[in-house]
Amino acid sequence: MAQERAVKINGNVKGGRSMRFSKRLDKIGVYLFSALGQKIREARAMGLDVISLGIGDPDNPTPDHIVLEMIRALIDPNDKDRHRYGSDWPSDVFQKAVAQYYKQRFGVEIDPQTEVLTLIGSKEGIAHIALAFIDSGDVALVPAPGYPVYSIGTIMAGGEPYFMPLSKEKNWLPDLDAVPKDVLKHSKILWLNYPNNPTAAVAPIEFFEYAVEFARKHDLLLCHDAAYVDITYDGYRAPSILQVKGAKECAVEFFSLSKPYNMTGWRIAAAVGNPQALKALGTIKDNIDSGVMRPIQYAAAKALTSSQECVENVLRIYKRRRDLVVETFRRLGWDVEPPKGSFYIWLPIPKGYESSMEFATELLFKARVAVTPGSGYGKYGEGYFRISLTYPDELIEEAMRRIENFLKGTK
Repeated sequence: MAQERAVKINGNVKGGRSMRFSKRLDKIGVYLFSALGQKIREARAMGLDVISLGIGDPDNPTPDHIVLEMIRALIDPNDKDRHRYGSDWPSDVFQKAVAQYYKQRFGVEIDPQTEVLTLIGSKEGIAHIALAFIDSGDVALVPAPGYPVYSIGTIMAGGEPYFMPLSKEKNWLPDLDAVPKDVLKHSKILWLNYPNNPTAAVAPIEFFEYAVEFARKHDLLLCHDAAYVDITYDGYRAPSILQVKGAKECAVEFFSLSKPYNMTGWRIAAAVGNPQALKALGTIKDNIDSGVMRPIQYAAAKALTSSQECVENVLRIYKRRRDLVVETFRRLGWDVEPPKGSFYIWLPIPKGYESSMEFATELLFKARVAVTPGSGYGKYGEGYFRISLTYPDELIEEAMRRIENFLKGTK
């Protein structure tokens, strides 16, 4: 009911006027990391010295050569359009760099004009592509636990997410054949994400091959979130879904510079793959946003086409932190394998706790360490929690000491 959704702006305002929000807000609720941030602020307001390991936002600075290219482009007197709308005065330098990256990294030929679409961060593209494909009554197949925006974008477009459970027993891969036929009839999009957030799982190319076959068979747009494709360890190299023969007929991959180049705040990424799908997404974007500032595009192109030593340095840092966290929990009795991808550790909550939120809350207020409860990723994330490695070594070391002492029953 509209009245039930009415929220007073100010109860003391004469006339008692109120706002009536859309029904979709009832369905999506508070964003996971906004809720987590609020809990951390509450703990700190109580005077607690909280170490947060909750959000996956790289702590190291963007490499100097990328920053310097941004500065060069900002002050370049020969580029009269450098401060104007990115969509109205575009540059193809970033699209060409993405195509070059895909050729060198994956051996995939990409047309920079028709098979690359510049995004204001991959989160934006992930949310908006539903508007191009999902109508009321349509379904998107969403992995669970998974990045909340897959389902949020679906709901915002008026559709319904169908959650495909991921489990340790199936190596955190969805069982596509278990999706009911009546659900498939109404499905438009299939979401995948490997290396995976939050589970840190990786997918073999054989799974991607079957997923492409499945999408083609059922007339689905296969959307692969490849945000962590370059965050890998121990000699493992994650594949692109576009390496699969025929993938361009049904797939779009969301590729981001945020994680490997420490550029989360820069907000630049690309959707790569099926030209018709990208054209549809581009139409949505033309009517919603005004593109990415040109100097940011130049800097991103520099990141992709320069030496990748900066990425290798980042991986060494995350590997060191990964090993520290894994060793700590192994000492505490956890059977945990070092993940091959992403910068997360996904762990089951200890025995004796009824929920991941109960464990995370107790850890926050008693051990002064914030982690992400698995329930924030939906019911299939219940029973687990996530640790992010995107914090300075000394903070992770201290957090591990606090967690170890807490779980051993000491202060």
